[in-house]
Amino acid sequence: MARLPLYYRALLETAEHDVDTVSSEHLARLAGVNAAQVRKDLSHLGSYGTRGVGYEVGPLLREIAGELGLTHEWPVVIVGIGNLGRALAHYRGFEARGFQVVALVNNDPTKLGGLVDDLVIEGVDELPRLARERSIAIGIIATPPHVAQGVADALVAAGIASILNFAPTVVSVPTSVSMRKVDLAIELQILSFYQHHRDDPALPPLGAR
Repeated sequence: MARLPLYYRALLETAEHDVDTVSSEHLARLAGVNAAQVRKDLSHLGSYGTRGVGYEVGPLLREIAGELGLTHEWPVVIVGIGNLGRALAHYRGFEARGFQVVALVNNDPTKLGGLVDDLVIEGVDELPRLARERSIAIGIIATPPHVAQGVADALVAAGIASILNFAPTVVSVPTSVSMRKVDLAIELQILSFYQHHRDDPALPPLGAR
């Protein structure tokens, strides 16, 4: 499952160049894996390609989109409208991938009522109403760490069962809630480790971890 978004992105890039078919080797290079892994993964979807030709880009895109649940848009709320939250709100890549930001929430009274593009910044206490009226499926936490747990609790209480957490802290949610964490500092620290030990021949490539 974790590799399907990589294949999806690679196929989108391929389709943008009006290419109708793609080999497993080329798809592997774009996705950063090996061709055997591509063939094995796609065989689980029932896609085997054609020997000497490869995979049809359009049908494979639709198949992976269906597997990832991208055949319709998922409404998203961003909680925390600081620098990161605003950058996420402005990012047009979400909409292109089937994620529509429909609400912005913040707990700073001085920001309430402000606009980011066409969306009004609303208070955290409005989450239940927003989730209900706008059918919000996914919540993004872009707050300072000390308020992230409270925000997660508010999202769960509002009935939002999928959360993406950008706050650099551990957040607990019920087992019925799906949560992914993006910690930029940890990723930089991993790169720092590899940079520091780059001359160690025993160190495997970072992409292999």
